[in-house]
Amino acid sequence: MTFIEGLPKAELHVHHVGSASPRTVAELAARHEGTTMVPADPALLADYFTFTDFGHFIEVYLSVVDLLRTPEDLWTLTHDVARDLAAQNVRYVELTCTPFTSIAVGISAEAYCEALEDARRRAEADFGITMRWIFDIPGESGVPAADVTLDTALRLRPDGLVGFGLGGPEVGVPRPQFAPHFEQAIAAGLRSVPHAGESTGPETIWDSINFLHAERIGHGIAAAHDPELMAYLAEHQITLEVSPTSNVCTRSVPSLAEHPLPTLVAAGVPVTINSDDPPMFGTTLNAEYKIAAELLGLDHDGLAELARVAVRASFADDAVKRDLLAEIDAYVAT
Repeated sequence: MTFIEGLPKAELHVHHVGSASPRTVAELAARHEGTTMVPADPALLADYFTFTDFGHFIEVYLSVVDLLRTPEDLWTLTHDVARDLAAQNVRYVELTCTPFTSIAVGISAEAYCEALEDARRRAEADFGITMRWIFDIPGESGVPAADVTLDTALRLRPDGLVGFGLGGPEVGVPRPQFAPHFEQAIAAGLRSVPHAGESTGPETIWDSINFLHAERIGHGIAAAHDPELMAYLAEHQITLEVSPTSNVCTRSVPSLAEHPLPTLVAAGVPVTINSDDPPMFGTTLNAEYKIAAELLGLDHDGLAELARVAVRASFADDAVKRDLLAEIDAYVAT
């Protein structure tokens, strides 16, 4: 674990709100005491963050989203997330953010982007971490939410924005309905990174490839049930962002022992290891790397290569990639 803790890393699949630590959630809940069901006591949050299924997880997640009512709340969350990631030697992060949920409660798109960008610049100065944004559509809110997300992304285009995604429940949310939004985002230079194949089967992954032109897939673990799909992902080097503990906590996988990560890797599918919503799932990126090492039988060189895959699969510019890869190499050498 000591090697993992010191290993320079990139985190590609981690959610803005889902990264709120118990300390941050309690602080935000205290700010809005009397108008939220979220406990303001960090000690009570472990029970609050115990999920019965994916639907319950979404319900709890949205209650934390509701704590972000002002630009100041957004700034606090963003800066705290950067601090917690940097403490794990995460040098680069693509944070998945959902502008629609904040805009829907009255924060303007302009204020939303300004809060994120100001926190990003401060975090880079304070913690030495490079932050980038993926703006994702909350799929359960449908095409109107996609319209708002696309408008925010293209009209305001914050400096840190690199990708366009799709999150939320997969069941009952057809991927093809968002094809026009992804086409416009891609035409504007953003990269396509929808969630798919976590709580549904391989068909949502195929739809994300065929209709949304996915370059990476959030989760995508259901690909393990479709040899043709695994072969396609391997041939076209479409990376799956895998979060083992998350998959168990949302009951998408029965247990870590039954996780399909080894099957995917054996088929040549490129994978990165990620933390998704770490405090809600009682994990960290370092802990996920330890789990991956156990599932895949990785030594130090294998763990370093896992870190390199994440850098190569990232949407960082060439200079950032070069510097981080060199840092990983230097760490292994010493």
